[in-house]
Amino acid sequence: MSRLELSIAWRYLRSRRGSRLLSFISVIAVAGVVVGVSALIVIIGVMNGLQTDLREKILVGSPDVRVLTFGEGLRVDDWRTAMAKVRAVPDVVDAAPFVLSQGLATTGHNYHEAVSISGILAGDSGSVQVTSIRDHAREGDFRFRDDTGGTRGVVLGHLLADRLSAYPGSKLTIVAATGGTASPLFGGLIPRYFEYDVTGVFETGMYEYDNNYVYMDLAAAQEFAGMDTSVTGIEVRATDRWAAPDVAERITEALGFPYRTVDWQTQNSSLFRALKLEKLGMAVILTLIIIVAAFNIVSTLTMVVRDKTREIGILKAMGMRPDSIRRIFLLQGAFIGFVGTGLGLVIGVVVGVALERWKLIALDPSVYFIDHLPVQLQAGDVGLIVALSVLVAILATLHPASVASKLYPIEAIRSE
Repeated sequence: MSRLELSIAWRYLRSRRGSRLLSFISVIAVAGVVVGVSALIVIIGVMNGLQTDLREKILVGSPDVRVLTFGEGLRVDDWRTAMAKVRAVPDVVDAAPFVLSQGLATTGHNYHEAVSISGILAGDSGSVQVTSIRDHAREGDFRFRDDTGGTRGVVLGHLLADRLSAYPGSKLTIVAATGGTASPLFGGLIPRYFEYDVTGVFETGMYEYDNNYVYMDLAAAQEFAGMDTSVTGIEVRATDRWAAPDVAERITEALGFPYRTVDWQTQNSSLFRALKLEKLGMAVILTLIIIVAAFNIVSTLTMVVRDKTREIGILKAMGMRPDSIRRIFLLQGAFIGFVGTGLGLVIGVVVGVALERWKLIALDPSVYFIDHLPVQLQAGDVGLIVALSVLVAILATLHPASVASKLYPIEAIRSE
């Protein structure tokens, strides 16, 4: 590639009359690549951010693996023996029992709220834990210490606490959804009422948890659910979150029937499949923008070839080889591709970082589970977009470059 080829390629990109500025059609070609690359970077970053943010927030209160049993009872009786076997499985960091139930909560007013009850082992953020829920206490902690020194305290999500006006120091009455006794007088069921001290409030950023969940000590949850000494299941934390399916399979083999396991991906499979499909769909749609930009480059260089036909003929008549003519137009396409991709890269990264740092786009957490549009730029995705954009831009120059290199000098000069 000679200096002469570079000089001619730069001259063809500039506007006429000696101006050093790019011609209008060259600017349009560059702008098409800029729009495609920047849009693709931002959208892929949003898709990655949604997947990561939702995954992290879901796993705040949801373990890597849950050990349950078959049947409608949804209870594990001999859970201590089962938990000992689970802890012996390779790649299991820790395991703990849990109880899930439903109820109606009130602070003494006429307003009642349906809540999800989760019973876990008492402890603070410094204790060994299967999930990270204890790290999200905004007020109080997860030791569940009530006024009498017992463990009949409860910790609520901050949205639920705001609606019920249930803050540390207040009382919370919960009506159990199951286990009522039959009235010998009226024949109906007499519901069971339980009163607890509110000892803490947590905030995870996940609407489902903050809006519905009430955490209490395991023993209190067993009493509330009428499960005696049984539990709903066993929560398991694995060494690697992405190895959870393999760990779940090993646990199933170790425990055998009637136990079954559900990993975090299976529990939320529909959500993550939808996000993955949406990411793929957006990538395909935005890739079409880059392809449109490629057609723009083709049309731009074709116009340049048509406009410079006489000059190309003169250059070939003076002895310039077809390879040199081809390289001149390849250089133009490469310039448009590199400049457009570079500007698009800068704009896309700046917009993505700004959206994430200042949370510029707010979302309704009751609909989207999160309160803002998250953006996570991954080097692999950005690098793939940049490489694809440059490759498409260079490929788009092949046809007009080939046409220019095949012009016959006499016919090219006669065309003018």
